[in-house]
Amino acid sequence: MPLKELAERRTLLHRKSDAQTIIAHALDDQAIGPVAMVSSFGADSVVLLHMLAQVDKGAPVLFVDTEFLFPATLTYQRDVAEHLGLTDIRVIKPSRAALLERDVDGILHHFDPDACCALRKTEPLERALEGFGGWITGRKRIHGGARQSLPLYEKNARRIKINPLADWTQTMVSDYIASHDLPRHPMVAQGFPSIGCQPCTTPAKDDEDPRAGRWRGQQKTECGIHFIDGVPQRRAS
Repeated sequence: MPLKELAERRTLLHRKSDAQTIIAHALDDQAIGPVAMVSSFGADSVVLLHMLAQVDKGAPVLFVDTEFLFPATLTYQRDVAEHLGLTDIRVIKPSRAALLERDVDGILHHFDPDACCALRKTEPLERALEGFGGWITGRKRIHGGARQSLPLYEKNARRIKINPLADWTQTMVSDYIASHDLPRHPMVAQGFPSIGCQPCTTPAKDDEDPRAGRWRGQQKTECGIHFIDGVPQRRAS
């Protein structure tokens, strides 16, 4: 079955399913094949990670360490994994040879942030996803931009991308975290509703889009790992 049709069928099938059910079915979906969760261990990540732990603590979780992350994120990643009992966290890093060739001084993000994201995030994740037929993300329609029409399942190049929280609101996220007494990323309290790499992340005001602090002042709104038919998505100017 073509991937686009498979994604549309699964979206229709799970249109009334809760997020944890979607995760459980995705991990056991023979038509998709092996599935991993990709997590930034960011502001809202603990919701999906907690759901995954209820289904299968040994399911693979891919965490891309760009080597530009906030120290608080690295600490939070270790603490959350231990707290939830997740046993297959795979820390993905950029190729040393590629860094020496293309960003030896660590300043690529200043003049070509797209190339920096490709080097430090997109390419390492693509290598880590080899052998997987699908991956689970925490993207939501409330993030705005190209995500406003986000489906539960979508075709992503050679794989199926699963978005169990596509229709969740920020209130639903906060209520879930509170009701399960889950640890929050410490930077959320400092005004960071979306947390990426240090050079490209700033706080966002309460009345701003949650991702307003990512690549502030630029047209860029995605790191590059989220594509629609192979094209990086940006907010319309």
